[in-house]
Amino acid sequence: MSDASNHIPPPPRPPAEWTGDDMSVELSARRTGMSFQRTRMSADRTLMSVIRTSLSLIGFGFTIYQVFQKMREADFIKSAAAPRTFGEVLVVLGILMLLLGIGYHVAFMTGLRRERERMKAAGLIHGESGYPVSLTLIVALVLLAIGIMAIISMWLHIGPFG
Repeated sequence: MSDASNHIPPPPRPPAEWTGDDMSVELSARRTGMSFQRTRMSADRTLMSVIRTSLSLIGFGFTIYQVFQKMREADFIKSAAAPRTFGEVLVVLGILMLLLGIGYHVAFMTGLRRERERMKAAGLIHGESGYPVSLTLIVALVLLAIGIMAIISMWLHIGPFG
């Protein structure tokens, strides 16, 4: 590769008629625009922490349920009702936490998008960068579906987890 292919063009120069105040306003608009991206990424990190906790609750609850179910089936123990119920409660708690986290994330992101559009319409930010769909939200929805399948399987003894 030649040096010419790796060359990054210099940033555009401001118009000659701009004053120091014009430059200050331009820099402020760019910083504010970038802060929206940072806030969006922060919301994704918050949802990731909800996913991590929910996954732990669902996984641990399902494991407790299955261990005691298999022990009862092998006649190793006579009754596993209390530990199995505890496992079910952990799975339900994980699902509820995930539902609340998804709801909060969607509400927050909707408000953030509205605010961004309002500021863009007012000319306070450029709003040139994209605002993609949150991959973290997609993962949360997939985990929610798996959690719901797990609890249905536990309660009705059907499905892929039964």
